[in-house]
Amino acid sequence: MERGGNMQTQTHSYHKLQPGGKKDFDSTRKEGGDRTAMAMEKVERLAAENAVVVFSQSGCCMCHVVKRLFCSLGVGPTVYELDEQSGGSDLEKALLRLVGPAESQAVPAVFVGGKLLGGLDRVMAAHISGTLVPQLKEAGALWL
Repeated sequence: MERGGNMQTQTHSYHKLQPGGKKDFDSTRKEGGDRTAMAMEKVERLAAENAVVVFSQSGCCMCHVVKRLFCSLGVGPTVYELDEQSGGSDLEKALLRLVGPAESQAVPAVFVGGKLLGGLDRVMAAHISGTLVPQLKEAGALWL
């Protein structure tokens, strides 16, 4: 990553692989339950792939603040804009489950080192208290 902290916006397609490498397209069974489970798996997988992952909506001002904070710290988060992805609404529902009742909305959802940090309030609280930078260093997102 460059010192300036360029954000990466990624779009991924997802199909659950069966043993032997066959793709599972049977998303019609128990429509809600399986789609939610698949979305939860996808969120966990995407969150674990990079040091800092932000699930966002492109027009969300709070998401913009979180992304700008990371860039100002020299961190280039991997950003998934849910409104620009197919299946983004399923991912948003899964994120809402993960963040729990304490958060009123699913985005921004920030993962550092594969672990859920939280939304804007928790990210800012960690930044103000001085615990964010050590977490970013531990995750390998900062080298200073």
